Amino acid sequence: MADNPIENLRLSLMQEVLPVGIAMLERARKGGANKVVEVFTSADDPLQILRKEGEPAAQTIRERLDEISPGLGNPVVPVEIAVDTTPFQDDEEDLDYEPLMHCLGRIHQGMEELEMCLFEDCGK
Repeated sequence: MADNPIENLRLSLMQEVLPVGIAMLERARKGGANKVVEVFTSADDPLQILRKEGEPAAQTIRERLDEISPGLGNPVVPVEIAVDTTPFQDDEEDLDYEPLMHCLGRIHQGMEELEMCLFEDCGK
């Protein structure tokens, strides 16, 4: 995705410009041009403030765009899948069954004790 300048522009518009634009429109709707100018004169980082203000509405718009076409509003990350095709080697002489059998025996014993407590009177 990083090699495609058009895709980078679209992502920048969706993630950076859209929230700021929505916040500016909302400020203009509520308080006119003075409210829009106010953030630029009173804050150290006005774009960050506007981005935070507009993010909830921008997220809603991006989700609606995704309903139209998945990945249109929110970025779709390409995924590469690799499958190991080496066959499983079943060399019985390499396998050590003793620890497995010991563990299974402990599990079996625990299950028997649990059954006794559940189905019989374990208090006696």
